[in-house]
Amino acid sequence: MFKKHYSKILFLLFIAGIVNYLDRAAFSVAMPYIKDHLHLSPTEVGVMLSSFFFGYALFNFVGGHLSDIYGPRKVFAIAMVSWSLFCGLTGLAFGYGMLFVVRLLFGMSEGPISTTINKCISNWVPLSQRSRAVGIANAGNPLGGAIAGPIVGIIAVMWNWRISFIILMVLGFVWTFFWLRSFTDRPHSNPHTSAQEVSEYDEEQQTLLAGQGDRHKLPLRFYLAQPIVLFTGLAFFSINYILYFFLTWFPSYLSMERGLNIKEISIASAIPWLIGSVGIAIGGATSDWIFRKTHNLLFSRKIMLVGGLILSAICLSFAGSVTSVNSAVSLMALGIFFMYFSAAAPWSIISEHISPDKVGGVGGFVHLMANTSGMIAPILTGVIVQYTGSFIAAFILAGAVGVVGALGVALFVKPIPGGIVNGSLIHDNR
Repeated sequence: MFKKHYSKILFLLFIAGIVNYLDRAAFSVAMPYIKDHLHLSPTEVGVMLSSFFFGYALFNFVGGHLSDIYGPRKVFAIAMVSWSLFCGLTGLAFGYGMLFVVRLLFGMSEGPISTTINKCISNWVPLSQRSRAVGIANAGNPLGGAIAGPIVGIIAVMWNWRISFIILMVLGFVWTFFWLRSFTDRPHSNPHTSAQEVSEYDEEQQTLLAGQGDRHKLPLRFYLAQPIVLFTGLAFFSINYILYFFLTWFPSYLSMERGLNIKEISIASAIPWLIGSVGIAIGGATSDWIFRKTHNLLFSRKIMLVGGLILSAICLSFAGSVTSVNSAVSLMALGIFFMYFSAAAPWSIISEHISPDKVGGVGGFVHLMANTSGMIAPILTGVIVQYTGSFIAAFILAGAVGVVGALGVALFVKPIPGGIVNGSLIHDNR
């Protein structure tokens, strides 16, 4: 169903993920320069790195709800143009206060992206292929993080770090042009879909609605109180705590703790990102494979979350205390691989167990829960480093957060009683 065209859509979403994390990771890679230029303490660095997430987390929910109302095409285009503009302004900002405000606005603009990606996939991709689709679409995120280091490093050496943000702004504008030309909110309004494909789409949507009875008429707050939503959000918080600990502090860790220069940081910080991009693509496909073998949809998502978070936690707990740079980077890379291995599962759970007309709002709420970790992880890491003089406790804490998320999923994530999907009823052989 729409396989040829939604493959093009997944490619656009994949590229959007690259641009997204290019823009985010560039700031962390440039932070050693910014820290020296503004004479920042570790705690002040943590506050600056967290500024993005104060705006981002709030607009996860707002953006997701807006995508339910106005459609993902329009919301995504406005978000991309806005965050690209503020990315460019990052390179023009001078002074601590101005830079903080620009990064806050940048975070607000990026807020809708992940929930809107999930909404796009929910609108277009068959149920049996959604986890793989989420994995492919989001594999662009770590790939963007991987190439951010070399790009910012090369530009910083050749010119200065500010120029890189102007270049990234232009990339976002170019993507928006192709997005508006290619994407429609639903298959019905796309000129490249046939009447038969639209009929198949309508049949699947009606099956979902029929399976939930009057569930689609229930208000958003009904879903927000369900354990499957709350504890999926907790697991997503754990995933993002690990991610943002790595995203915001790993380049500075390599500089402060390991003594690497900007060229060495650019290479070393790229390795975990590259491994992570493989992890998320493989994880989504593996989860769909488990579903096809077991016919238990929720189990196929839960096992990815529990296993991925536990293995990531083990790697992180040792990464901060090893003696060599190579060992630290290798363990961090494995930790990021297993973290990303589980990262498609929360989005899959939401899209598969929530009424289609509430996916954006519920996904936005879960993403808001997840991204409060971005407010906490950078600041808390900075405080730990400043008062202990070491990163060891920060690495152990990140691992412990992963364990808590895994336990929450294992114990409390269960289908909504009478919901649209449960672990034994879905049999999709298309």
